[in-house]
Amino acid sequence: MKYWRGYLVAAILAAVTWAFREFAQTHTDLVDMVYPYVTRLVQNFMAGWSGEVAFCVWQAILVALAAVGVAAIVLMFIFKWNPIQLFGWVLAVVSLITMLNTGIFGMNEYAGPMAEDIRLMEAECTDEAIADAAVYYRDLANTLSGEASRQAQDLAVLNEQAVSGFENLVYHEYLSVFAGSTAPVKELAMANHFTKRGEMGYTAAITGEAAVNPETPAVMMPFAVNREMCYRMCIASNRDKHFGAFLACQANENVDFQYAGYLMAYRYCLKALPESTVNLLNAEAGSAVLEDLKVWDEFVKPAENLAAEKAEEEQMKDTTDREIAELLTRWHYQEVVVPSMAEPEVYFDPMDETQVDLTDLLPVPKTVEEAE
Repeated sequence: MKYWRGYLVAAILAAVTWAFREFAQTHTDLVDMVYPYVTRLVQNFMAGWSGEVAFCVWQAILVALAAVGVAAIVLMFIFKWNPIQLFGWVLAVVSLITMLNTGIFGMNEYAGPMAEDIRLMEAECTDEAIADAAVYYRDLANTLSGEASRQAQDLAVLNEQAVSGFENLVYHEYLSVFAGSTAPVKELAMANHFTKRGEMGYTAAITGEAAVNPETPAVMMPFAVNREMCYRMCIASNRDKHFGAFLACQANENVDFQYAGYLMAYRYCLKALPESTVNLLNAEAGSAVLEDLKVWDEFVKPAENLAAEKAEEEQMKDTTDREIAELLTRWHYQEVVVPSMAEPEVYFDPMDETQVDLTDLLPVPKTVEEAE
């Protein structure tokens, strides 16, 4: 029996993890009401703890566990341990980490969409509407492209600049979903591994660490910083964290953040449109915008290919890009189209003679007969 204790522990932990997920799936409203706020507090605490060091604690733990695993295999041969028993306890450790990650963060995947949290207006998201939104984002990107920096910037500076975007969303637009930790984002070690996978960053909820790939193209690094901060704020779905990163970019006073946000928004809209429409839109895009899009496409190509392969294996279509484009279209409709249709409000000015009728207050001029 002692040989199977590790498997028993792993099975119990796996059952608890399954129960967490099953509860979250069947009680979405309850999870959305309480869980994100509790886990956000946990992330704030963990980010404060792990922020004491500059390196990623989770990567150090991973390396330590790998070293322990190799040492255990060596000792297994030296002391002739039972490999079945050893593998059982390895499985138990993996199950424990999975359970902890699910308990303190993973159930956010089943929370309601962020569009409901920010009260995003409903809108018809036809190809024509998405194209109109794309034109808006493209024109803003064209305007800002000459001011945006394409030189690698110090991550500490980007972290400081990123905070203002989230503060504007929370304190000026009253979007409490962004009231999470804005602790500094770290740099990932072994960046080449993430670059090969086309990943701009990674956030480990179990240590509260948001981190970016230092090899991310410089022009998109502000967006990457915002995306990882959004994820640590328990905005868990791939769709919502990208849209949240855009909102934080456009709310930032810094030109580099604004440009990165509008450029990424334009790209997502393009990915949701037919090629003929894309060609027409790009015909009006500036050369700097097109070059930045090309660099970004090359960087994320491995990640997009991997997502496409996974979707094909699951016999389903990956609709994430389309969903993000629709959110961007709804935001454009709410923030740009609707205000443009509203009639300007006329304010009363008592000093404006055109707004004041004094006819009844002026003395009536006397006629000739009355004068005699």
